[in-house]
Amino acid sequence: MHLGLVFNSNYGSLNTGGYKQPSRQEIHEALETSDSGGKKRKRAKTATTQSSAPKIDVPSSSTFPAPLVLPGDELAEDPEYPRQSVQDWLDDAPNKVTKQRRTIYLVSPPGAVEDAAVVAEWTQPTQKGKKSIDGAQPPRVEGLAEYLRAFYHGMTVKLLDLPGLEFTAWESDDEPEPRSRSRKTQSTAPEIPPYIGLSTGTELVRIRCRQTKTFPAQLNLNDLLDVALEILPTDAYAICMLVHHDLYEDEQDDFCCGRAYGGSRVAVVSSARYRPDLDLTKNVHALPVCDERANAWPASHWIPYLTRVLHGPNHKALYIPPDMRDCAGFLEYHPGSAIAAGITAFRALPLPTSPRQLTALWFGRVCKTVSHEIGHCFGMDHCVYFACIMQGTASVAEDVRQPPYLCPIDLSKVLRAISATDVNARYEALLAFCERWKDDRMFAAFAAWLRVRLEQRHALPA
Repeated sequence: MHLGLVFNSNYGSLNTGGYKQPSRQEIHEALETSDSGGKKRKRAKTATTQSSAPKIDVPSSSTFPAPLVLPGDELAEDPEYPRQSVQDWLDDAPNKVTKQRRTIYLVSPPGAVEDAAVVAEWTQPTQKGKKSIDGAQPPRVEGLAEYLRAFYHGMTVKLLDLPGLEFTAWESDDEPEPRSRSRKTQSTAPEIPPYIGLSTGTELVRIRCRQTKTFPAQLNLNDLLDVALEILPTDAYAICMLVHHDLYEDEQDDFCCGRAYGGSRVAVVSSARYRPDLDLTKNVHALPVCDERANAWPASHWIPYLTRVLHGPNHKALYIPPDMRDCAGFLEYHPGSAIAAGITAFRALPLPTSPRQLTALWFGRVCKTVSHEIGHCFGMDHCVYFACIMQGTASVAEDVRQPPYLCPIDLSKVLRAISATDVNARYEALLAFCERWKDDRMFAAFAAWLRVRLEQRHALPA
């Protein structure tokens, strides 16, 4: 079978929104710091804030392609999003990992007391795809903790046991905030309280609620982040609270899958919109051609998919048409490349349909978001250099097209923060984790990518 990988004439991007990837020279400059022989920076006052890390190689774009920038994607909407080089990251004085503060905590979704039992029903969507299969189980924090131990290899990852973390009714004399609802919503939807309480065991925090179309109700993300701040242990480097409820940040937002207060080292992630039974729901994710299962990373970097995105679902070409080559170009299939290995492994497995397969699919999606939000706690901004787990996203469809790995620039930041010196040990830990999920397409593809990446690193001169 002939496969193609899409890259621009510069360094590897399909671009529809005016974004231009930094040149290879600029990418190498972004890796330089004042303590590694790079040019002195005017703001290089914190060059020794984090330990120096091993030099990171930058292989070809068949290992680290540029971001895909499709219509409606974040970089299409904001192509001038500022870059964060390694030195910029150092200058911003990221949270320092210390012996006393080296633990990432994960918090299980809150329970609910009897007077707030209805809150549990809010995790079930009101709209489901016509071909959805029931039985997929939501991600468990124990599995997410294991993934983070590999992804942030060298950090301690623990579960925070908070038996008193429960939703409860909120009783207040405060007037609820006004809401605008359609006549149809008022007449057919059950009444949702304006607030629900969330007890931490020592304090009761007010959580705003609102009605929505996809789920019975949404919870306010900012209020949940305030809870995370309240329960942050003194020995924590960062904390991430998992919830199965749909979230919103501002009244203008449709939904939000997660957010971090990076400087405060807290994050909240929702599993709600990653549910497999929402994949085929009309207009939920505004997919350009097919559902996320078929075109998730790394199949998102496959020429047949991308040509259909720009030319419609009936376009069958296995090449980049001449009118696309100025902005895209393409690199022919290389059997030994990391992305090609990932695509081959991804396409060798069938689309997930059983409850077990859909549970793994759901779990993998949330693994990516949790590692992204914890990345903000390490001080990393959204990445604009490569296709990278630290990219920003404007939709769930864009989210699943992005890779699970850290690009060379963001990997350098994490290694410096953790004071890690063995890049291969991190890749090997991730590979061991992925091989335990070999029947899942994303983890199988990530494992194939990692094997090639390790081969590339072993071939480097000493």
